[in-house]
Amino acid sequence: MKITYFGHSAFLVQSENFNALVDPFLTGNSHTSVTLKDLKDITHIFITHGHSDHIGDAEAIAKKCNSLIICNFEISNYLSRKNLRTHAMHIGGRRKFDFGIVKMTPALHGSGIPTDDGMVEGGLPGGFIIEIDGKKLYHAGDTGLSMEMKLLERENIDVALLPIGGNFTMDIRDAVLGVDFIKPRIVIPMHYKTFDVIDADPEEFKKQVKEVEVNILSPGETFEF
Repeated sequence: MKITYFGHSAFLVQSENFNALVDPFLTGNSHTSVTLKDLKDITHIFITHGHSDHIGDAEAIAKKCNSLIICNFEISNYLSRKNLRTHAMHIGGRRKFDFGIVKMTPALHGSGIPTDDGMVEGGLPGGFIIEIDGKKLYHAGDTGLSMEMKLLERENIDVALLPIGGNFTMDIRDAVLGVDFIKPRIVIPMHYKTFDVIDADPEEFKKQVKEVEVNILSPGETFEF
């Protein structure tokens, strides 16, 4: 499995016949120069919750590439009315797809979808465990620290993508404890420095994490595992 970081919480996840985006916030994301024109053959899009910096460019990308959008039930209903292909899941649900297995995990956050007509109900926020060929990637979405993360230790996560920015999500101190709960093989920090209010230092996070490898990805950098 190969992941490329686009800044904030946006990642490209690739494997054989699988070319997926998670939380495709590109337009308005100061960390990346990638645009819709640069994206080709996106097979799947994962959306952790409805906020604009996570649902991002999902609609435009899905229309261009005929991508399957995997998200919660409420976001699925919202997007399917726009004639997009969706697959609805919810917290705790596990599903086998042609590329592998997906489990939707809890997140403590909000999920309202901003529209021109006001906020639309976006259901519960979540995260995803994506398992391909026996390797597991966990994208936590936007979340505060919770004891639910302790259950993820049983999943034997290879790579965990955790927010560290604070204010809207876990800060560094709580994310360090989250790593101890989950015990992944590798952790990659995300959701920081996009806005002034989440100006956290990933090097400080790395310094505080013990016994787990921390890999800080610069926007545009790719990591393979």
